[in-house]
Amino acid sequence: QEQLEESGGGLGQAGGSLRLSCAHSGRTFGTYAMGWVRQAPGKERECVAAIDWTATTTYYEPSLKGRFTISRDKAKNTVYLQMDSLKLEDTAVYYCIAGSKGAVETRSTTYDYWGRGTQVTVSS
Repeated sequence: QEQLEESGGGLGQAGGSLRLSCAHSGRTFGTYAMGWVRQAPGKERECVAAIDWTATTTYYEPSLKGRFTISRDKAKNTVYLQMDSLKLEDTAVYYCIAGSKGAVETRSTTYDYWGRGTQVTVSS
């Protein structure tokens, strides 16, 4: 059974850093594009970052570029989201996503698999 499992969420301080991890199992996600979507209370889901199956093309939500970095380690079947210079508005549930097309897609609805999410709370 395909599974995406996020970890690394929790409480972070404004200006600090957190790194989220997403371990995938149950099938070969090596040819899948991977990404992260977040949803804050009262707001729509937004795709914050994505990486294609070759790990050569990435996408970032424009307002986050420079603070967030997505990467993947195929040997470990894991995708990471490094979040630096945290802001209060980064508080949200972060979901790991996987897309069978392999290419980066900016619309989260095009991804086939979703994790259960991990809560990130940024405090001042």
